[in-house]
Amino acid sequence: METVQQIQEFLPHRYPFLLVDRVQSIDLDDEQGAVIRVLKNVTINEEFFNGHFPGHPIMPGVLTLEAMAQAAGLLGLSMLGEQRTNNTLYYFAGADNVRFKKPIVPGDQVVLEARFVSGRRGIWKFACRALVDDAVVCQADVTCAERELELA
Repeated sequence: METVQQIQEFLPHRYPFLLVDRVQSIDLDDEQGAVIRVLKNVTINEEFFNGHFPGHPIMPGVLTLEAMAQAAGLLGLSMLGEQRTNNTLYYFAGADNVRFKKPIVPGDQVVLEARFVSGRRGIWKFACRALVDDAVVCQADVTCAERELELA
């Protein structure tokens, strides 16, 4: 899974809400737990910069959290392997221990890391970080809920 088109086969998000651009790596056999590294290129053309904040554009923290949750969802869906169907979704269910350390601005290339911590009865926990130039700009423990989309 390297291209946006491949990412869209896993995530239902589309422009302007797809907040990941490329999967750099997925390691499902890491000794500390499965881990994914995803890239987000931040450009001045992002819709949210029109109002956050004019003259001093920064990426909203909630969108940084959403981007980390999307990375976690990609990891979780990848971990399902053959059990994943086209109707399997990961809902962003919560975030704990959130820390914002530095603003993300246009021109930044954000590396989103999600590491699997635990999973039970469709509730999955991930330790997530957002990095710019190898420095942590945000971190959080993200919870996702695995569900099957019910089509009418």
